[in-house]
Amino acid sequence: MKLGCVLMAAGASVRFGEENKLLVPFRGEPLYRRAFSAIPRDLFHAVAAVSHYEEILAAAREEGFLPVYNPAPEDGVSLTVSLGLRALSDADAAMFLVADQPLLSKKTVEELIAFFLEAPAYIAAPAFGGKRGNPVIFPKAYFSELLALRGDRGGSAVIKAHPDALRLYPLRDERERFDVDTAEAFSDLSKSTENGGNTP
Repeated sequence: MKLGCVLMAAGASVRFGEENKLLVPFRGEPLYRRAFSAIPRDLFHAVAAVSHYEEILAAAREEGFLPVYNPAPEDGVSLTVSLGLRALSDADAAMFLVADQPLLSKKTVEELIAFFLEAPAYIAAPAFGGKRGNPVIFPKAYFSELLALRGDRGGSAVIKAHPDALRLYPLRDERERFDVDTAEAFSDLSKSTENGGNTP
């Protein structure tokens, strides 16, 4: 099976403030670099990094990923989904991984892939306490629906249309599914892991 990965790094960061949140350091490295570190590249046929930030695209190129330019991030997440999928046109399944989930570990991503491969006809996602998070793996059967999305609608819309097709992988640490949409969320998550606190 050819498993592809779409790293979604094209958000406009409107809710975060004036800064590009993906370039803000978390434990000494930008958020997008932490996302790079969570990707077990040897398990993927190809990794497409979708962004409109030249620094991220250049770094993706250096990592051996496929840099995919998003010319209109203001058009919503659906464009990132479409651009990423089209770059992975020969994939049998695709994982969508967001770039603002700093505590997501490579080990968890590896375990999610193994979980998906146990039943590759199903959509697979991590969850804690029944609450679904990212990343999400979609079999090719759902690619056409993902490509048909418009505006700020992402994979959640496809999942809602096929609730019986979703399998949830239980996370050991809830913080792995936390993203940092706002500066306040970023600050809270940073403080929760300060002073040698346990981390995923």
